[in-house]
Amino acid sequence: MTVQQIRALGPALARYLGEFDDCFGSFDTRCHLMQYVQGQLSDLQRKSVEPIAHLMEVPPRTLQEFLSLSHWDHDRLRDTLQRVVARDHAEPEAIGIIDESGHPKKGTQTACVHREYCGASGKIDNCVMSVHLSYASFDGRFRTMIDSDVYMPEKGWDDRERREQAGIPDTLVYRPKYEIALEQVRRALDNGMHLGWLLADEWYGQKPAFIEGLERLGRRFVLVIPKNLMGWLYEPAHADATRGEVRNLVRWSRPMLRQPWVSFHVKDTNKGAMVWEVKAAPFWMKRGDQVVGPYWLVAARDRLDPDDLKYFLANAAAGVPLEVVVHVAFSRWPVERCLEDEKSELGLSHFEVRKYPGVLRHLRITQVSHLFLARQTRRLRGKKSRSDDLPGSRRITLPAGRVNVERRRSAASARQGGPHHSQHSGGERRGPRLACQGSPTSTEDVGHSPEETSLLHPRAERVAL
Repeated sequence: MTVQQIRALGPALARYLGEFDDCFGSFDTRCHLMQYVQGQLSDLQRKSVEPIAHLMEVPPRTLQEFLSLSHWDHDRLRDTLQRVVARDHAEPEAIGIIDESGHPKKGTQTACVHREYCGASGKIDNCVMSVHLSYASFDGRFRTMIDSDVYMPEKGWDDRERREQAGIPDTLVYRPKYEIALEQVRRALDNGMHLGWLLADEWYGQKPAFIEGLERLGRRFVLVIPKNLMGWLYEPAHADATRGEVRNLVRWSRPMLRQPWVSFHVKDTNKGAMVWEVKAAPFWMKRGDQVVGPYWLVAARDRLDPDDLKYFLANAAAGVPLEVVVHVAFSRWPVERCLEDEKSELGLSHFEVRKYPGVLRHLRITQVSHLFLARQTRRLRGKKSRSDDLPGSRRITLPAGRVNVERRRSAASARQGGPHHSQHSGGERRGPRLACQGSPTSTEDVGHSPEETSLLHPRAERVAL
């Protein structure tokens, strides 16, 4: 935005930032938040402290101290943002999407910097990693980042003097990224956010502790899983029974071979319709010395490139339409767009502060700026037609009323015990009953006929083969 555009939005921005007043102990720090957000919203090429300070006509040292030294509560800032989203943008089928991002940095002084694969540079690089939780409406038309944390690497930051110089508190220790993500989900729920679904990529989907953590939180999820994840398409008698890799189960097992591929129109592109063909079957896994399940193993292949296969693990209850699960599975793009918007428009990776509080505060303030942009985008989109949807959104065409039916069913399921609960509104049980965790159904209950393995009852618009 230009300075003139920002000024035109001044009253709306002032009202919005007023929601965060109690995060700051003084009038000056509240003013610095306004200055920093205005700088991020501006058309500056680089949105680090010095250019923002020059634009706002304040000494750079002032904003540097605001990020790294001033007394204000950045955790409350995050919590307030989540409560605002929960209050103003609640949706029963909203999707929470977990992802991480790398921020390339030179030198060794920036807090938590280390060498790791960095998507921003496409190689092993010197970078600071952050873990993020994004929030998206079911149709993807509203999306925003709701939590961000700096990742402490497992090695390289044990030296006390180096930690002190970087302002790293003693409480910040190494935790796997999936533990950080689970804590972010817990915080969002504590702040009143309803996350109807959780979505994460393959790295998280292969972590048993992450899956168990989501189950303990009572969350429905669709997780990308690797092709070599081991499991069964039947309930085994014991955990030492022979398992198969999901790629082989999809290719050779009777439950998959005896059902057809169902085509789903995922989205339109400038090259034509993007169509994925899908199969789904009950799936059990080994966790420690126990067998857990049934889940759903969902396989999807690109209709134009059948060798391009994706595999998903879902814990949707029986009766959830397959198109809903597929829609969630292909809804990763909102977090990618959030990160793209925050990096290209708000300077997410432009931070030049080195101390840990400054880095974390920069991430959290960027969330505040992004939510304002998301709200303005939603307001302006309301004046446009449906055809003005953002490019890149992955939409499955759902028949009228199907999503509303699913939302009512999901709300009833949540009231009755969460995603694994087997009862559904309307008294109709579609397909075999999904047992609660620790009490799998029998193989006879599950069955393997083509009619029974399309258990989620696809109702999406199908593309003629």
